[in-house]
Amino acid sequence: MLYDVRTYTCQPGKIKKHLALYAEYGFDVQRRHLGEPLAYMQTETGDVNSYVHIWVYEDAADRARKRAALQADPAWVDYLARSAEAGYLVSQRNQLMTPVPLFKPAQ
Repeated sequence: MLYDVRTYTCQPGKIKKHLALYAEYGFDVQRRHLGEPLAYMQTETGDVNSYVHIWVYEDAADRARKRAALQADPAWVDYLARSAEAGYLVSQRNQLMTPVPLFKPAQ
């Protein structure tokens, strides 16, 4: 298993607008290619301008294949253009993680 942990930070006061834009134009197309995320969470304490989502892949090849299909989808390209134009995002951090031996993911 490969976990893609993504943390995004928005401009102060813009997270609701960004998530609304993503909900309307990005989420469905992303799920169509990547499957359901393991988690999609907004920060409640600390940096309240950030959110995290986690996608699960079989391995690096599965991730590469699914992400290539996503990047080739015109609906995703449209969402990325809308997001860039809106300018709500400040930063993105991605971590590819693997489970430790004692962890048994829920099936």
